[in-house]
Amino acid sequence: MRMAFKHVSKLPENFKFIANGYSAYPLAAQQFYREFKEDFKFDITRIIGLTNGDEVSKEYRPFKQMIARLNRTYKALYRPTNGFDNVDGANYDLALWVAYYNFLRPHKHNKYKVLNDVEMLHGASNMPGKWQLLIFLGQQTILNLQNGEAANCS
Repeated sequence: MRMAFKHVSKLPENFKFIANGYSAYPLAAQQFYREFKEDFKFDITRIIGLTNGDEVSKEYRPFKQMIARLNRTYKALYRPTNGFDNVDGANYDLALWVAYYNFLRPHKHNKYKVLNDVEMLHGASNMPGKWQLLIFLGQQTILNLQNGEAANCS
């Protein structure tokens, strides 16, 4: 939680923290309130069990399931690497996985289309070609940001 909140000076007004039944979360919430007062005051919505036996579970379980799926997927991809030598390796790996997930991977719930369609990628006939174009677009965005040009990320 400290890493997630590291660059945040105040929580958004409608902030919701959804978690499983792990006992450390309420203690961490108390510590944040003690340290940062009203700027980090939040309640924890706990989703416990595997079924939607109550109204809270019915409403918030999809959010918990998204995070659980991300963790399972990332662990499955991480395990074969035998770990990383440093945090940069982990950051690069995560950035590439997010790029794949958002721009290259077809999703069942999106009729087997990618989540973010990039027209320039249509010209590539295979996955390595798509990766090259995606990396090129990322490099162009970095150069534009370094030159002070606004980037349209939508």
